[in-house]
Amino acid sequence: MTTLNIMAMAVALAMDAFAVAIATGITLKQVSARQTFRLAWHFGLFQALMPVIGWFSGVHLLTYIKDFDHWVAFGLLVFVGGKMLVEAFHEDEDGDDAKDPTKSVSLVVLSVATSIDALAIGFTLSLLQVPIAYPSVIIGIVALVFTGVGMHMGARLGSMTRISRYAEVLGGLVLIAIGLRILHEHGVLFSLG
Repeated sequence: MTTLNIMAMAVALAMDAFAVAIATGITLKQVSARQTFRLAWHFGLFQALMPVIGWFSGVHLLTYIKDFDHWVAFGLLVFVGGKMLVEAFHEDEDGDDAKDPTKSVSLVVLSVATSIDALAIGFTLSLLQVPIAYPSVIIGIVALVFTGVGMHMGARLGSMTRISRYAEVLGGLVLIAIGLRILHEHGVLFSLG
């Protein structure tokens, strides 16, 4: 597998992380270096580790989770997206920490939800007998970079006071849409076209 193929795969895997990072930036409105590091590091780490887990687990683990992995990702994304929608219509009474998706459980939930597809990539690479170390590092670095860029793009949108509430609603809807897309890709939702 060439470096170009690995990069294309890494970019494709990073798209969910990028979209979630934009939504997170919208929610935060101002993004600190610490918040950027936390989200980018975790997304990059999970994106790098999931292919390794998939590669080493091979058929055994994948056969147990392939029937419901998309439901797990969907549930996690709908949970966080729904929470963003609710918070968009409530005044910020509890301070900024209550809405910071780069902390606590939200951080882990988003990290897992955006990296589940990478598990299947790792399994596929094991079938192709491709060593996993180099691809997993590339996948992790690309996810890290896309996450950092996405957070700052989202923060620019979220900081515009006229559209901040709408942007936060849009961010929540994006997370839910990603969850629905995952279900569609796994054949759960019908194609309307």
